Amino acid sequence: MIDVTLIDSMGSDLTVVNSARVSFNKKSDWDEDNTLTVSDGILISYLARHKHMSPFGHCFATFHVKAPVFVARQLVKHKFLRWNEVSRRYVDDEPEFFDPSVSVSRWRGRADDKKQGSRGVVEISNNMISTLAKHTMWCNKAYKQLLEEGVAPEQARMVLPQSTMTEWYWSGSLDAWFDMCKLRQGEDAQEETRLVANSISMDMSTLYPKSWKALMENSR
Repeated sequence: MIDVTLIDSMGSDLTVVNSARVSFNKKSDWDEDNTLTVSDGILISYLARHKHMSPFGHCFATFHVKAPVFVARQLVKHKFLRWNEVSRRYVDDEPEFFDPSVSVSRWRGRADDKKQGSRGVVEISNNMISTLAKHTMWCNKAYKQLLEEGVAPEQARMVLPQSTMTEWYWSGSLDAWFDMCKLRQGEDAQEETRLVANSISMDMSTLYPKSWKALMENSR
């Protein structure tokens, strides 16, 4: 199953505020109830509304993500986010495989009006379910047999399907996470990548509530 776990974070909404106020050699503190002052909240909204993004770049978060290869190969394209992934050049443990039949994303139909994308849930036949299970089993069997015959993991992995699960550490600044989520939460994004982005967005809204809300509200 696709899984996203927050590993570490740095900074807060106040970090964004003070990264902006330093231009005037000013500094803010938390209010008495450990919240932003009204003026600091207004400042964050102003920064987001006018696309002054550099102050948001001083907050960071790191996630551990587990997802199938076909999802990872889309998400790795976000060049301002740092990525370190499990490598099957080095590890040869038992592969795990993604099955849409038991995922919230399900099997989906091909979109009518575009070359990519999907629409609605489709039910595949029991015969196809059996065929897919056998395909995965034979791929895994071939992988193991190649290893047993002395083939290097970096070559043996070539027989594993796109549904093979992979894991990675993913780190970046608040503004970089916003750019990723803005794209991957879109209606035209693939459902599985949207699941990852939605989970990250929820954590970011907890870590940086005022900043994340302001960025999302001014994303257009």
